[in-house]
Formats: sequence, structure tokens, C-alpha cells
Amino acid sequence: MKRLIIIFLFVSVAAQAQNERKAHYNLKKGVALEGYDPVSYFDGNPQEGSDKIKVEYKSVTYLFATAANAARFKQTPDKFEPAYGGWCAYAMGESGEKVKIDPETYKILNGKLYLFYNFWGNNTLTDWNKNEAPLKSKGDQNWKKIVE
Repeated sequence: MKRLIIIFLFVSVAAQAQNERKAHYNLKKGVALEGYDPVSYFDGNPQEGSDKIKVEYKSVTYLFATAANAARFKQTPDKFEPAYGGWCAYAMGESGEKVKIDPETYKILNGKLYLFYNFWGNNTLTDWNKNEAPLKSKGDQNWKKIVE
């Protein structure tokens, strides 16, 4: 009986952690990266994924353009997940806010995918590039506060 209670508590805590993680991610209709294939960014050609090729990782769903990209993701998912839950990196660094992104405005920095707001003539990637190191440092701090 004690084992059953311990297992139930472990499963409950794990499920709660997964739901909290999902709540912090930038999801559109339950899908990360507005449906773009996370692996395709690292190939230098962001592509929309197919709802027929999807992978769920730690309660976050990703779509893929090809089965090969889905397989690459499964091998090392942490490598391909976007920084800051897919929210605008500039906003995360500047103010710690969760701001929407243009999925085609991105930067790969030290092997990590960063996404940016780019609407109405305001491309925050340009501002990020002018002050990258401090914005990244502050963004890392702000994201850590959000997910803890």
C-alpha cells in the first residue's frame, strides 16, 4: 500500500511539473513555434511542420516538416527546443515579458534557437544584435524566475 501511495505521489508531482512547463511555453493551438519545425531552423531554412508528424516532449507538442527531422529531434530534444519557451528573446531580456514572435525571425546563438517579435516595422532582432550579451544574460535570469 505504501508503494502505491508513493507511486501515486510521484506521478502527481510529475504531471503537475509537466503542466506548469506547458503553461510557460508560447503555444498556439497547443503547438510550439507556431507550428514550425524546430530542427529546420538549424538547417537555416525554417519550415512549417505537418500536423501528421508531431512529437510531444515534456508536454510540449512540436510539428515537423519531415520524419527525418522528427527523428533528429527525438535524439536530442533539448538541443532543438527554443530558448525562453519560444517567447521573444529581446522582450525576455529587456523586461522579462512573454511577447509573441514572428516564427521566421530568429537567431541561432551558441547552438540555441532564439525567436523575436517582428511586426509593424519593429524587428526586435535588430535591437537584440546591438546589445546581445547583456540582453541574453538578463533574459536567462528572467526566464529562470518564470520557470522556477
